[in-house]
Amino acid sequence: MYSYEPDTQIFSRRAMIMGVGQFGLFGLLAARLQYLQVTQADQYGILAENNRVNIGLIAPLRGRILDRYGQEIATNRPNFQVVMIPEQTKDPIETLRVLEKLVPISPSRRKRLLRDIPRSRGFVPFTVAENLEWEQFAAINLNLPHLPGVEPQVGKLRYYPQDDIFSHMVGYVGRPDGRDLRRDDPLLKVPGFRIGKSGVEKQFDDKLRGSAGSRRVEVNNVGRVIRELARNPGAQGADLTMSMDSALQNEAISLLGEQSGSVVMMDVNSGEVLTIASAPTFNPNQFTVGLSQREWDGLLDDQRKPLINKAIAGQYAPGSTVKMLIAIAGLEEKVITPEEKIVCEGQYELGGDTFHCWEHEGHGPMNMHDAITNSCDVYFYELARRLGIDPIERVAKKFGLGRPSIPGAFEEKKGLIPGRDWKRANLDAAWQTGETLIAGIGQGYMLVTPIQLAVMTARLANGGKAVTPQLLMKPQNASNTNDDLVSVDANGAENNDIQVDPAHIKLMHKAMTSVVNDPDGTAFGSRFNLNGVASAGKTGTVQVRRISKDERESGIIPNEELDWHLRDHALFVGFAPVKNPKYSVAVVVEHGGSGSKVAAPIAQKLLKMALERDRQPLKIKTASAAKFNKTKKNTAGTA
Repeated sequence: MYSYEPDTQIFSRRAMIMGVGQFGLFGLLAARLQYLQVTQADQYGILAENNRVNIGLIAPLRGRILDRYGQEIATNRPNFQVVMIPEQTKDPIETLRVLEKLVPISPSRRKRLLRDIPRSRGFVPFTVAENLEWEQFAAINLNLPHLPGVEPQVGKLRYYPQDDIFSHMVGYVGRPDGRDLRRDDPLLKVPGFRIGKSGVEKQFDDKLRGSAGSRRVEVNNVGRVIRELARNPGAQGADLTMSMDSALQNEAISLLGEQSGSVVMMDVNSGEVLTIASAPTFNPNQFTVGLSQREWDGLLDDQRKPLINKAIAGQYAPGSTVKMLIAIAGLEEKVITPEEKIVCEGQYELGGDTFHCWEHEGHGPMNMHDAITNSCDVYFYELARRLGIDPIERVAKKFGLGRPSIPGAFEEKKGLIPGRDWKRANLDAAWQTGETLIAGIGQGYMLVTPIQLAVMTARLANGGKAVTPQLLMKPQNASNTNDDLVSVDANGAENNDIQVDPAHIKLMHKAMTSVVNDPDGTAFGSRFNLNGVASAGKTGTVQVRRISKDERESGIIPNEELDWHLRDHALFVGFAPVKNPKYSVAVVVEHGGSGSKVAAPIAQKLLKMALERDRQPLKIKTASAAKFNKTKKNTAGTA
């Protein structure tokens, strides 16, 4: 009979081996579970929590920019916008078509939405339109039952209540571009966050932007937001109080009208800038929400260059506005006396070359006072020849020409005060006497900015103190305002004496007073008398084209008959009052023609307005969205 015992033993051994194996596996599993759930419980708990909870940054509210009287220049206003969540609507395309009947959606925006919606996860909201009017926002809310997946939202958007009045100096904000996003700053990647792109908005961006907030939300395994757990709004940016006066700024823009030019007015003692205007202007609110390609191309193609801040980045030959500096250099170097007369016959000969005076028939015998009053070129040709270029270069730089005026201003150009070393380094050539003559009337290689002309005039007016422009004021009773931002001299000094004999500056005061108030003065037609208070100044007309010998013999073509880009630049610098000066002003009108007919009237009207405002102190205004109704005045004149 067959025995089954050996098979039974084999089965038992196999069962034991399998049991031991299973026990080992369960032991390993238990050990692993103990390791994960006990030993590493804290670590994996944190990881699990991180998977469940997302923390994101919230863009902070940007600080305001105010003028000296508390008028808002830049602020934040509600941004009415509408977003769409594609998965919550049956047909996103149809929903978009219905929305177009209620809110404006540009063709380019619609094309981008139609491209991006199918590519993204359905629960991610899309901003369809923003910066809506209240009526449009209300219409969306009224029609929500018929707009599944559409959600109206209210955010904050940078807003410039005075539109284009401060567009260049204050600048604008915009979305971070590719270059910005490469910086190690997580705030730049926050949706809706905008940074300063130009002007004060860019210069003081770190102070204005504030500190980011945070938002904790619970999400599911695909990243869908389930609920918001906590929110920290962050800290609003610091408010900045500018030294500028909105009323004067508005008047400057109005007086420039459709012309291309700039105006700068500053306090000759403190350096506070009251007006820094550039025209044509642009509306910074358009940049906040984004320009269309057509609008952008229009700004770029405009021959009057509305995007350039001409007050600090426009570089021009100063013309006759620097003749006071040439005169001071002559007195300092003792190559001439105020009484010595030089005969002007309408032209000056040097080595076979002829240098012309603007007065073709000549001025006759001119002393220094008369030469400045009448702006005689021949007098300054001779004075420049005696001086040489070195003293001219030295004195011009003492008065702030050829160097930046505003610390930290990104767009500012430094101009050019040429000299022997400059020409050798840049043109690899020796300086010529004829070039000195041209520099003596503020032309040739010499280039300055309007802000530099205002600084030069302020230093003349205040008796030779190295005052520099101040854009910011220290506001009172404003705890969140950064008092440390008030700038100092660009060269590290503050109102230092520029080491020029005060007696020589007094002579310039008298001559500049005659320019405006003497019947022979080139700006006599723009004078004013405000209860005995008068102004002083100097005109300049800068030639931008070469006039041939044949044209001089046949008659120089008047500016009004030339194409715009061939006309002379019109300049004026001045200060007021004559006694105890307070304000300096510089006006440059590109291709405006005559300095006496175009630039001088603008400057005189602004000086008079500033003096009148001093006599009638204004109540400090705090309206959040005050607008100025500008009347565009065309002040174009003839040469």
